[in-house]
Amino acid sequence: MDVVEINVFEIDDVTNDQLLKLIKAHESFEIKGINRLDFFRAVEKVESLIEGEGLSCRVYTTYRSTSMLAAAMSNPVTAIAGLASVVGIAAHNVATWNPDYELGKNLTLGRLEVTYKK
Repeated sequence: MDVVEINVFEIDDVTNDQLLKLIKAHESFEIKGINRLDFFRAVEKVESLIEGEGLSCRVYTTYRSTSMLAAAMSNPVTAIAGLASVVGIAAHNVATWNPDYELGKNLTLGRLEVTYKK
């Protein structure tokens, strides 16, 4: 089995030029060290670089479906809220069908996983 090396960058050390080079080469990469307050800005920056190259992307929160399942099993009120979230996620996935890149936000670990899909 081949091991795929993924470039990992600290949010404070990576430049737009480095990210753009990876995107143009259709590489997957990870950005770590992102605090919760900076996640929106980090995602927005990567998303705009990807879209600037004429590529599409889907942004999602990693492990969200697992969390919703656990919450749904805990009590009926959260089950209803979880079902509404699942419907929203499904609609989002259809709207961003077959993206060039997926951006997975891992808020717990402070990482943004940028995966080339095509």
